[in-house]
Amino acid sequence: MTRIQKGVTLIELMVAMALGLLIALAAAASLLISRQGFTAVDAASQLRDNGRYLQSLTQRLGVQAGYRDIKFATDTTAKKNQSYGAGTPPPNVFGLNNASRTSSTTWDAGTARTSGQVAYGSDILVLRHQTSSSTPDAVTSDSTMIDCAGVASTAVATGLDDKLVSILHVGVGSDGEPALMCSRSDTGAAPYDVQPIISGVENFQVLYGVDGIAPGNTTVPIPSAADSIPERYLRADQLTVAGNDVATYANWQRVRSIRIGVVLRGPPGSAVDSSSQTFYPLGVSKGSASGAKGSGFANNTTDPGTVYTPTSDNRLRQVVTFTVHLRNFQGEY
Repeated sequence: MTRIQKGVTLIELMVAMALGLLIALAAAASLLISRQGFTAVDAASQLRDNGRYLQSLTQRLGVQAGYRDIKFATDTTAKKNQSYGAGTPPPNVFGLNNASRTSSTTWDAGTARTSGQVAYGSDILVLRHQTSSSTPDAVTSDSTMIDCAGVASTAVATGLDDKLVSILHVGVGSDGEPALMCSRSDTGAAPYDVQPIISGVENFQVLYGVDGIAPGNTTVPIPSAADSIPERYLRADQLTVAGNDVATYANWQRVRSIRIGVVLRGPPGSAVDSSSQTFYPLGVSKGSASGAKGSGFANNTTDPGTVYTPTSDNRLRQVVTFTVHLRNFQGEY
């Protein structure tokens, strides 16, 4: 017998297509959400890694600051050579507030950042130390001391002020992203080798814990007794006295710790939440029991960048805050 074949009706076909389309849309939405979640988790992991590396590197450079090789550490005239006067060598710790730099400038130079500029409010941190040798008569270092690029110089110090210099500052990398830059020199003088070491650093804040001095101190030698314990944290511009290098170097020799705050950002689209956020790189501590959040260290009027509100750009951000306690002799006590 001849069988009559029948297909689906137009209504059945349309219902099937609608159901298939709904399933495809649900699958696409699920895939999109999963991809966003993966991107956010991956970006968060990268930010944590960058934060850990930045903290580890800066802490190592900080504890090296002021280090003297064995031949100078045992020299009884070393402290006298670090006393105040016209011949005072540059301090082992130095900085500039809200400043940028170029590879052609000297170790203590910087240009004031303007509002709206990339990394506006970010600071410059300069750290010095000597290389280390295993014996006083060694002709090469033991390569245990590194600079901000992780380079261990093989040269030995030939004088009290023969030091390596590491300069940390924020610039723009080759990929157009703000980055923490390292300007290094084996001789402590220009030219400097400049290279990015951590990408995505858009805010770099530094405060200095000082022992026995007030902001803008010009009294030299400093009369107050030093106990190696910082009483307050000051900005770089509160330690530097314009036109008075003797007072400036004396103030910087009183630095006992360094407080660092950084805002790291991920790639575009790494944040699920697109709402505006405010960050406090130096911490959210209140200046008093009734003070505003972040007022313990933040003051956007005198120290731009300590209260940081970036534009909503769907980038994941993370704040890293830590304190480095210096362990080496920094100057006249």
